Amino acid sequence: MKKLAKFIYKWSVSFGVDPLKMQRAFRGLFEYFRDLRTLKAQRSLGVSDFPFGSSYPCLEDRFEQSCIAKGHYFHQDLLVARRIHQSNPMIHIDVGSRIDGFVAHVAAFREIKVIDIRPILNSIPKVEFMQANMMVPISKNLIGCCDSLSCLHALEHFGLGRYGDPVDYDGYVLGLDNLYRLLKKGGTLYLSVPIGNQRIEFNAHRIFSVKYLMELFKGKYLIEHFSYVDDNGDLHENAPLSETSVNDNFGCEYGCGIFELTKLSS
Repeated sequence: MKKLAKFIYKWSVSFGVDPLKMQRAFRGLFEYFRDLRTLKAQRSLGVSDFPFGSSYPCLEDRFEQSCIAKGHYFHQDLLVARRIHQSNPMIHIDVGSRIDGFVAHVAAFREIKVIDIRPILNSIPKVEFMQANMMVPISKNLIGCCDSLSCLHALEHFGLGRYGDPVDYDGYVLGLDNLYRLLKKGGTLYLSVPIGNQRIEFNAHRIFSVKYLMELFKGKYLIEHFSYVDDNGDLHENAPLSETSVNDNFGCEYGCGIFELTKLSS
């Protein structure tokens, strides 16, 4: 029954209908009209400097926390931006990470080059943008062009068509190969992907097992640090990669593994 409910919910949201959002909105409807009546009564008794304009109901906000300092993006964006600030590389390139999250954090203190398959329609200070498909061979002038590279919560989408990219079952492998080519020997790759029991949830993303990822890195990278966000949205920084934890994916069904990798000399 729970799986069916999740299935129905996902498809409802895909068509712009969020049952949970509707439930919270109905909860706030009574308070909305109560507060509106109160405010209009107060206006009639005092100075009327502000006329009423169009309604703009915000029915859910009263039931939420002041902020939600949890989740994959919140933790990975802050953690990796902090590491980049500490290491102060010569050239940092990002591939596919969230512009209004991680990229914005980094652009607050340094220049960053961004590669994405989708266009950016406006210019952003300290952000140099290049549109490219990272599942095809990169140009020769980009090989070994940076000493610091990030790809946060992006690789799992490669080849699933979600963002207008061509469908390719091995898209993530092609993407990883290009990331390797972009980076100088001895350079640092910050990579994050969903972790858990390995699977494709089409066409949203792949979920990788930690053991499988470590096999992909073997002979190419040294794992300097591993952190992860668990299923509750909490960060575990610098977690030991013990055999038991790796085999169990750190207890995650849909967590986020955050790797700091050094490119080995070939």
